[in-house]
Amino acid sequence: MKTCAAAFPTPGVLLPRLCAALLLLCIFPARGTAQVEAPDSSATPAASVIVNSKFGGQIFGFDIDQNGTEGVLSEAQTLSNGNVLAAVETFDQKTGKILNVLVKTTTQDDFITLGVVGTSVGFVEREHVVSFLNIQRSFQVINPLSGNKFTGKWTPPIDKKHLITAVSRTQGTSSVAVFAEDNSGNFTPNVFSSNVAANTFGPVIRISDSTNFGGAPPIALNTQTNQAILGGGKGCFGCIPVIGVADLTKSTFSEFNGLGFGFINGIAVDSADNIACTTTEDDASVEFIDLSTQSGFTVVLPNSGQNQFFSGADVEFDPINKLFLVAQSNSSSASSGSSIYVYDKNGVLQKTINGFNFSNAFNVIPAHIALNPGTRSGFVDGPATNVTSIQSFTY
Repeated sequence: MKTCAAAFPTPGVLLPRLCAALLLLCIFPARGTAQVEAPDSSATPAASVIVNSKFGGQIFGFDIDQNGTEGVLSEAQTLSNGNVLAAVETFDQKTGKILNVLVKTTTQDDFITLGVVGTSVGFVEREHVVSFLNIQRSFQVINPLSGNKFTGKWTPPIDKKHLITAVSRTQGTSSVAVFAEDNSGNFTPNVFSSNVAANTFGPVIRISDSTNFGGAPPIALNTQTNQAILGGGKGCFGCIPVIGVADLTKSTFSEFNGLGFGFINGIAVDSADNIACTTTEDDASVEFIDLSTQSGFTVVLPNSGQNQFFSGADVEFDPINKLFLVAQSNSSSASSGSSIYVYDKNGVLQKTINGFNFSNAFNVIPAHIALNPGTRSGFVDGPATNVTSIQSFTY
C-alpha cells in the first residue's frame, strides 16, 4: 500500500537492515551480564479467538481497550480498478466479531490505527490522496471506543514535512508520547506529548541526532518521569544500540548506549521501577535496563543461540501484573511459527506461548502485541499469512 508505506516503514524498508542470510549465523556476545534461558517446559498454546478484517483487507494497525471489551482495526486492499477499499472497524475482544464499520472508502485513501490511548480513546490516521505524492494526513478520535463513531480530530503541532511514525500505546494515563519523522531532507525529527482526547500538546522537542533516531524508532512513555524513551541505533550489524530520553517537561533530549547488538526492535517501560526492556535485532537478546543508572543485563531468548534469525520484535509491559511480553517472529521454542515470551522485571522467564504466526513477511505495520492486563489477555497479528487477521492469547 503505497500511501501507508509513506507513513509507516514496511518490512520491505525494515528488512534491508537485516543483514544477508549468511550473517544470520553469526553470534555476538551481549555486553554486561548475559543470562541464557533454558526452554520453558510450561509452554502454552495461543488462544482460539480470531478477528478477521470485515472485507478481507490487510490490517493496518489494531489495538484493544484495556478498560473495555472492544478493539479497533484498520484494513485496506487494492481493488481491480486500482482504487483501495479501506475501512476502520471495531470488534469484540471476547468473540472476535466485527461490531461496527466506522468508515469505508473506495478511493485512493487509507487508514492506520495508531492505537487505543488514554481511557478508551481510539486513535486513527487517515491518508487522503490528492494527487501523486500529494497526501493529506489527518487524525480522528473515537471517544469512547465503545461509542463506535468518530467524535473529533487531533491536530498535532507539526508541519507537512514531518510524519507521525510512532506513538506510545499508553492507556490509563491522559498523555502519550509521539515521534514525528522528518522527510524534508533536514532530518530533524520531533518528539512531543499529547492528551489525544483533549487535543492538547506539550512542547515540541527537536532531535538533532537523526543518525540514531531518524526513522521510526520504537517509543515508550515513562509516566512517572514524563519522559519518552526511544530505541535507536545506526542499524549496522554488530553496532551498539542507543537509548534516547526526551524529557517532555524540560524539553531536553539525551542519549546513552544500550545493551545487545543492532537496532532496537521493541521497547517498553516499567514506569514504577524505571526499567526499560528492549529487544535487539542482531543477537536474539532481551535487555533489561535501569534508566536511573543506565546499566543492566541481557537475557538470551530460549534456544536461539543468539542467532539473528530468532531475534525478538515488539515489547509491551503489563503494569498490573508487572510483566514484559516479548514477541518473537521466528520461534526458537517451537518447530515453526512465532512465539511470545513473558518475563518479570528481573529477566526471569515466566511463560512461553507458542502457536502464533506473525512473521512480518507481508506486514506494512510491524507486528504488535496489544494487551488487556486486567484479563491477562491480548491479541497479536496472525494467523493469516496475508495479515488479514489477529489472534488472541492469554498469559
